Amino acid sequence: MLGRAVVQVLDPVFPGMVSATRAEADVTDRFRLESEVERLRPDVVINCASYTDVDGCETDPDRARRVNVEGAENAASAASAAGCPIVHISTDFVFDGRKGAPYVEEDTPAPLSEYGRSKRAGEERVAAVATDFLIVRTSWSYGAGRANFVDAIRSRAANGGPLKVVDDQFGSPTCVVDLARALHGLILREARGVVHFANAGVCSRYAMARLILRTCGFHDVPLVPMPTSEAGRIAVRPSYSALDTSRYSRLTGETPRPWQEALIEYLRGGRGAAVGA
Repeated sequence: MLGRAVVQVLDPVFPGMVSATRAEADVTDRFRLESEVERLRPDVVINCASYTDVDGCETDPDRARRVNVEGAENAASAASAAGCPIVHISTDFVFDGRKGAPYVEEDTPAPLSEYGRSKRAGEERVAAVATDFLIVRTSWSYGAGRANFVDAIRSRAANGGPLKVVDDQFGSPTCVVDLARALHGLILREARGVVHFANAGVCSRYAMARLILRTCGFHDVPLVPMPTSEAGRIAVRPSYSALDTSRYSRLTGETPRPWQEALIEYLRGGRGAAVGA
């Protein structure tokens, strides 16, 4: 999903860009990955690969470790060997949600789930093996190319509902096209270390679903709030995982647009929607 948006945004700017699918550059295949990166001699490597199924990570921790931990290390090691920086994508789920305010980069990670733990371990591996790295944490991402919360709500509403959505999880929704543009800006400015990026503002999953229904014209579809305890999920989610993007703004001079604006544009198939949305 993110890789597709990165290609859409960066390919016109960097015509020599090479985008690789898992079949062409599997991050879990260390030696093949190192060989490909060495052959290409890139100026920068952007690792969009991740096992993001939160409940799937809980039931298959070995896969989470292979992709999110060892895969992250392999990509960072390959980039370092080629003498170029690595841009690694991480998540708000490295936090436990107990702060009650948007997280800054200096806040101490305390993941609650196997997904969060594997992503945090991936961050640590990248920082340990890469000589030059940028870790970008994002949250509640959606876009064309794979299943996500926005398209799931839209699809379920098209089938008539009713919809039950948790109203006690709060975060910052992020359109992957906006994230791809943010990566472009950070790369141009040679940002390093850890940076948070998400669309501006905080909402609950329920409020996000309500805007989706309203924008798509599903006014008659019932939307029922429910607590996370009734959602039947395997993995524990942070109750409040919004990200503070002040450092991103200081580095780039840009302010992320509101989550409502980005979401509405995506749903209407406008400029903020990836190809095929």
